[in-house]
Amino acid sequence: MFRIGQEEINAVARVIESKQLFKVNSGSLQESKNFEKELGEKFDVKYPILMTSGHAALVSALIGMGIGPGDEVIVPAYTYIATPMSVVAAGAMPIVCEIDETLMLDPIDFENKITPRTKAVMPVHMQGYPCDMGKITEIAKKHNIMVLEDACQAVGGSFKGKRLGTIGDAGALSFNYFKVISAGEGGALLTDDRTIFERGLIYHDSSAIAYFGNQMEEFSTQPFCGAEYRTNEITAAIMREQLKKLDGILFDLRKNKKLLMEEIAPYFDFVPSNDKDGECSTTLTLKFKSEEEAKRVSEKSEVGITIPINTGKHVYTEWTPILEKKGALHPLMNPFNMEENKHVVYSKDMCKKSLELLKTAGHIFIKPDWTKEDIKDIAKKLIDAVK
Repeated sequence: MFRIGQEEINAVARVIESKQLFKVNSGSLQESKNFEKELGEKFDVKYPILMTSGHAALVSALIGMGIGPGDEVIVPAYTYIATPMSVVAAGAMPIVCEIDETLMLDPIDFENKITPRTKAVMPVHMQGYPCDMGKITEIAKKHNIMVLEDACQAVGGSFKGKRLGTIGDAGALSFNYFKVISAGEGGALLTDDRTIFERGLIYHDSSAIAYFGNQMEEFSTQPFCGAEYRTNEITAAIMREQLKKLDGILFDLRKNKKLLMEEIAPYFDFVPSNDKDGECSTTLTLKFKSEEEAKRVSEKSEVGITIPINTGKHVYTEWTPILEKKGALHPLMNPFNMEENKHVVYSKDMCKKSLELLKTAGHIFIKPDWTKEDIKDIAKKLIDAVK
């Protein structure tokens, strides 16, 4: 969480004083409804749904797309385990794809991994960097594949001027504590597709939307059993204030990242970007010549360089429930045991290129409130470490 203060305290207080904490209510505040309206306007998307997490948004979107047993969804080798788990939650199979030099999903390997079972691809905008959405959407369109953007780590970022999460058929945002804007937990599904919206809304609220208010008044989709990802008015009130701060946070992150890059550019190489102007700039990623150099500079610099291969559940080799095909506690509910899905095979060396790239990169996490003195101090430590 970058910035939170009195505005959020006041927002929570007004909800508690109203005694209208439930999402659907007859009060005057209507925090959830207003947040979704404001989010839709800022991201220029027709149908935003606030819910409990980014994972909830991913699952709801996949259900909205009609994804299920027998289907394959392509995911990158470098993403948090919630991404492939959302595919399993829909009953489908995650197919692990290489990343390229940007550390984002590799469009070439994406196309190579397409089979007659492939129904969707999930480009993940890791560490605030945009995927190459131009190539990805072009390939997806050619093969009649849906695109679900995981923009959970890149809220507010863009590709060629369009907000991440709004370029594909649907997108997911996260408002977890570690994200650009936050209520501690939370997420949102974004889509312009009416069918995905209706199905996603029904699924995320266990069909309760049929019983609270008039949410299904103009729906053509019939109710079905779903989950319980409905949020509340306190979360929505906090997020309304956080949304106001988004552009200011991004401006300062981008400014500070640029200043740091200028200071250390003569001494370091940087991982290439698919759209420098669209980055959230939460992260500056260094590119080292070898795994040994990455380790040495990381240990010596004392500025908190994170080698991505060491980030646990963000690397496919550490997705233990996926690799061991434990998609559910009860074997009869485990999608990996379904006849339609038994063809999928995983191994820890299935994306060797990705593993090598993740060993030779180093993330430095940017803060929007750094001073120029802070940046010069960090730059000096990095330069001293690499000499």
